[in-house]
Order: sequence, then structure tokens, then C-alpha cells
Amino acid sequence: MIDYPTLKIIWWLLVGVLLVGFAIMDGHDMGVGTLLPFVGQGDDERRVVINTVGPHWDGNQVWFITGGGAIFAAWPLVYATAFSGFYWAMLAVLWALFFRPVGFDYRSKIHNATWRSTWDWGLFVGGAVPPLIFGVAFGNLLQGVPFGFDDYLISTYTGSFWQLLNPFALLAGVVSSAMITMHGGMYLAHRTEGAIQQRAVRGAVGAAAVMVLAFVGAGLWLKFGGIEGFVITSAIDPGALPDPLAKTVARSADAWWLNYRSQPLLWLLPVLGLAGALAAAALVAARRTLSAFVASSLAIVGVIGTAGAAMFPFVMPSSTQPNASLTVWDSVSSHLTLGLMFWATLIFMPLIVLYTSWAYRVMRGKVTVAQIRANSHTAY
Repeated sequence: MIDYPTLKIIWWLLVGVLLVGFAIMDGHDMGVGTLLPFVGQGDDERRVVINTVGPHWDGNQVWFITGGGAIFAAWPLVYATAFSGFYWAMLAVLWALFFRPVGFDYRSKIHNATWRSTWDWGLFVGGAVPPLIFGVAFGNLLQGVPFGFDDYLISTYTGSFWQLLNPFALLAGVVSSAMITMHGGMYLAHRTEGAIQQRAVRGAVGAAAVMVLAFVGAGLWLKFGGIEGFVITSAIDPGALPDPLAKTVARSADAWWLNYRSQPLLWLLPVLGLAGALAAAALVAARRTLSAFVASSLAIVGVIGTAGAAMFPFVMPSSTQPNASLTVWDSVSSHLTLGLMFWATLIFMPLIVLYTSWAYRVMRGKVTVAQIRANSHTAY
């Protein structure tokens, strides 16, 4: 059996992998949905856009469900605290996601322009809202979330929904939204041709530019804008049983930069985020669409990795009761639970990757207007 401290680190990495997998796989579906009303001109073109992701969007939802399940099982205190504190934000994500299954399945069932246009905008909401809210959530994590624990470890959230929509968090939402839109544009450019591809390229390049500017702006704001991070000032026993109140935490202006100072190689993560986005924009403009999609995926790794590396070992810091901040060391499940989940992941994660790879191989190739017209009764 792997020792408890090592399992805690492994599950921090695995949750990060699942979040990155969700952003890459389901993210390009959402990015396509965000671009749908603007890239597709006319019903046939919009059906082309929908059918680039229609056959596999629900399979990509596995990453979303698995990520949520992993947080629930590996970090139960984080799951409980986040889903109670971010209750209305999570409901907004859920309501937006409702548009996706019905939109894909019902959109082309009726030959009515108003009906189809309504579902097109529904798919836009289902693609645009979740990345924005997830980015806002990350922006709030970097500032600290107003919650605390009593002596029975019952969490209480003292903020409001509107407090989540602060300027820095909204900027983080712009980074997330632009990143996912860029990624969707890269995928759409790879799966289409002609006028649709040209519009997808313009959308992807524009989103990449916004992402780079917003990402740099967020970093400068975090450094010079007076946002304080969190640092543990007491001794930590990595093998101890979970107890989020058994430590002392202080706030510091440079706390989120301490890991980068001690481990300079971590600077490769923000560099990867910026270089990946710029390379993706250049590659898609040159119509090297598959390489652009890969570069866009690396940009996602860099952006999410940048935030994760800055916050480690914090997972959900508390702005009102800093000592109650949830970390990798004190918000996890038992040794046995983490061990069983680890071996289950070693079995099932490769199966998910293999199945996904096979599915994309089967469904590879361009989607064209001619194909949609020839299969108008079976296509989405």
C-alpha cells in the first residue's frame, strides 16, 4: 500500500489531470457551442457546426462527471464546502448544461426557423456559461472564499452570489471563457472547410488574443494589485488524519509566488499557457489545424497548471477564517479510500482514454454541407 502522504499528492495531481481532461475534451465541445451562432450562417452551416461535436459531446461529459466524483471521493470537505458556498453558481452551470442534451437531440426535429434558432442560442448558453463560471470560481479561490468551520467541522459560507462576481474573478472568467472558445475554434477549424472554417479561424485567433491579454493581466493584477495569498506558518504532518483546524495560516502579498521562487521550473507552466495560445493562433492561421488543436490543448495545461502550482498545497483557502483553509494535507479522505480509488483509476482511466481515442478515430474527417443535406434525417 502506498503511504498516506504520497497518496495525498497523487490525488492532487489526479484531480488536476481530470480538470485538464475536462477542459480539453468537453471544453472544445463548449467552445464550438459558444461559436455556433456566429460561425454558422444559415441552417445548413449551423448543422455542420453542431455535427462536428454532436456524436461525441456526451461521451466527453465523462470527464466532467468523473472530475466531480473524484473531488467528492478524494476531497469530501472541499466538495461539501464548495458546493454549498458556490450553490447558486453551480446551479447556474447546471441550468446552462440542461440546454445541451435537448438542444442536440431536438434542434433539428422540427423544420421551423424559430424553433431551430432558439435551440442554437440554447446551445450557445450551454457552451458559454459553464467556462465563464468555472473561471470566476478559480478567481475567487485565488482571493479566498468566505467560509469557516465550527468545532464539529460544519462549514458555513458567509458570502453571497453577487460577491463572487468581483472584478478579479470576472477577469479570471474572461481567461477561462476565451481559452475554451479558442480551443473550440481550433477543433472546429480542423473539422470543417470553406467559409465555416474561415470564420472558425477568425474566432479562434481572436479568442487566443483575448486569452493571452487576460492571462497576462490577471498575473499582473495578482502580483501588483494587492491580492493577498495564503501560506501555512505552522508545522504540518503530511501523514496526519484530516483536520483543517489543526494548522495556522497567514496571508501574504507574495504567498502565491513562493512556489515559483522555490521551484523555478514551475515558470514553464505560465510560459506554456502563453506560448501554446500564440502557437495555436499562428498554426490555425496557416491551416495546420491538428497541430493548432494540440497547441491549444497545451495552453490549457499551462493555464490550469499555473493556478494549481501557485496555490499548492491550498485547495480552497478561507478569507474569513484562514486557519480553516482546505489543503491537500487536511481535506482528503481516509488512507484506505485514497488507495482503493488510486488502483481503480489505474484500471479505468486507460479504458476511458482508449475508448475516446477509438471514437475520435472512427468519427474523424471533415463535416460538410453536402454531407448534412445527404443525411438530413439522421444528422443532428
